[in-house]
Amino acid sequence: MAEATVIRMKRWLIPVLAIEVLGIVVFSLTYDSLDFRIYWLGGHAVTDGTRLYDEQLAAHWYTNTPFMATLFTALAALPLTPARLLWQLTSLAAFIWACATTLKLTGRSVPLTVVVAGGLLLAPVWHTFFQGQVNLFLLALVLADMHRAAQGRPAGIGIGIATAIKLTPGIFIVLLLVTRRTKAAFTAAGTFAVCTLLAYVIAPDASRLYWLHTFYDTSRVGVPYISNQSPLGALTRILRGTAEVGDWYTAIPLTIGIAGLAVAAAWAGRGDWLSAIAVTGVTGLLVSPISWAHHWVWIVPALAVLIRNGNRVSALCGYVVFALAPMWWTPYNGHPLEYGFHLLLMPVANCYLIAGVLFLTHMAIRLRRPPLDLDGDGDRLGIVPEKLRLRQV
Repeated sequence: MAEATVIRMKRWLIPVLAIEVLGIVVFSLTYDSLDFRIYWLGGHAVTDGTRLYDEQLAAHWYTNTPFMATLFTALAALPLTPARLLWQLTSLAAFIWACATTLKLTGRSVPLTVVVAGGLLLAPVWHTFFQGQVNLFLLALVLADMHRAAQGRPAGIGIGIATAIKLTPGIFIVLLLVTRRTKAAFTAAGTFAVCTLLAYVIAPDASRLYWLHTFYDTSRVGVPYISNQSPLGALTRILRGTAEVGDWYTAIPLTIGIAGLAVAAAWAGRGDWLSAIAVTGVTGLLVSPISWAHHWVWIVPALAVLIRNGNRVSALCGYVVFALAPMWWTPYNGHPLEYGFHLLLMPVANCYLIAGVLFLTHMAIRLRRPPLDLDGDGDRLGIVPEKLRLRQV
């Protein structure tokens, strides 16, 4: 009966997925995605002294690493529209790859069509396509690398490349260290160093400016903007400005980072690497001073954990929140009600942040339950105890 339901769902979702893919193609050909245009212009500017960070591109500052800009020198050689179409289709392939890897980590036999079609309806995912952002590539690289690390296979290159593109995946290097995947951690750190040095050789002036001044300068982006669903973004909106937050704020991401990585390491110790990955991804979003709405693609493995564990109500609520993105329903873009403490508006305006905190809390509390037995739920959920996994390797 259940198998028949899945087959019917799969048949129904195939045309839905086809429409979604067609929509991405048409959108890519007709809409000038802002972030992709900035990436493309960055590919043109990377070798032009410090222009990459000294001048605005498409009326916005370039905030990614010099390595990211060097990667775009190839796409910059193409006209904008073909380059954008190629980027978006490759981003779609990366998302499919990320969904496939997530399914492998769950140990569940679920049609990939169902996961991809449902995932494309999540706001962080379609918003990534809307902006022409890099998030789905980072998600795919990290998931594939962590899957290899979970199996005891050589890993680290994907995480190193992802960190060289955007610094936030670097939290997975720390996860590798605390879970004693030392070789993989050093491989990731070494890959990051090689990519960064390569960018320095190609663009020395831009690299010096970025690493000495730009990468920690949050004034180049709109911290209070409603899309920033980090603790710093929420506090800046509530306190009406970054100047009011103060140096004491450093204790918040530090505490979240330590607690989140401790929970992730505990799950990895049980052999549940999907939970460890999801917890670390969400922790990285809460530690970063800037976590735009489209950065929250880590909702995909997080939802997979909840569904796999039988927390269907929590998974449904999370899916609804991240599909509807209610913070965009609240006043923003400088509206007076965007700032200050408002009892009813505040939870909605910071819904991604609150969902992230609730997920970490849920995963920490769930650790109090005894580990799943391999012959029972553990086998069904695709979880392999650490000692047995190491013997298999």
